[in-house]
Amino acid sequence: MLGRAKPKGISLHIGLNRVDPIHYAGWKGELSACENDARDMETIATSQGFVAQSLLTKAATSTAVLGVMEKAAKELFEDDFFLLTYSGHGGQINDAGNDEPDGVDETWVLFDRQLIDDELYAAWSLFRPSVRVLVLSDSCHSGTMTKAMFLDPTPYLAHLNTRVRASTGANLRPKFLPPDVQAKIYKERATLYDDIRRKTPRREKVNAECSVILISACQDNQVAMEGTKNGLFTETLLRVWDKGRFRGGYHHFRNEVAGMMPPTQSPKYTIVGHRERAFEHQRPFSIIVPQAAAAA
Repeated sequence: MLGRAKPKGISLHIGLNRVDPIHYAGWKGELSACENDARDMETIATSQGFVAQSLLTKAATSTAVLGVMEKAAKELFEDDFFLLTYSGHGGQINDAGNDEPDGVDETWVLFDRQLIDDELYAAWSLFRPSVRVLVLSDSCHSGTMTKAMFLDPTPYLAHLNTRVRASTGANLRPKFLPPDVQAKIYKERATLYDDIRRKTPRREKVNAECSVILISACQDNQVAMEGTKNGLFTETLLRVWDKGRFRGGYHHFRNEVAGMMPPTQSPKYTIVGHRERAFEHQRPFSIIVPQAAAAA
């Protein structure tokens, strides 16, 4: 684009090692590595020129997260880049809008309440056309919590790259909101969540013109695991990134990460909004748009 400065990058990194038990029916959701995940992703973002910010545990409220996203949407223009990373529990609420094939809305378990996936989807409509967005979610979005093969990757750990296992440790634990706790929360907070969903536009009414790539830690019928230093997904991603030595596009990046993880946890690649093939082929976390893509 003539007359424009080089593209701008803004990033937000969310990591929660626990939640507010007052909202979550006494459940604290204690984890150990999610703040580390956020810090490590912020380090990558800063190294690539993003104006980076982290929201850790108590600071990671729904108001704060949505506020940062709304502010970024106002500041970013064509070819600019918004990077959003989340590490924490994943949850579910029964789908009131009938727009989910599995009958549930997925959530990010923030400190003060769950952020429903429809809220995130609606937020993309705030971003201008041709803004690039990358979302990395190290959390569960599983609807099949009862299958032991998805919950316990221990039999497969011996086949993992030893460099990855050195940081995660052998004692992995799942990052999901237990169904019984989820039921209690909804029973206590039904008015809150029903009101949020009434105020959130249904997906068919949302016009998202930005280009969003979402790489999540696992498939919908799997559970994301956490180790002692990082989440398994984040730790593997850091290894593949290799301090910026990785070359290739986002598909290649996801596939390299998946190739180093157990079959119980396979990262999912999803496109939201306007599909931009040139964006998908760019090197991960690159703010600068290649000349060929810019001229297209």
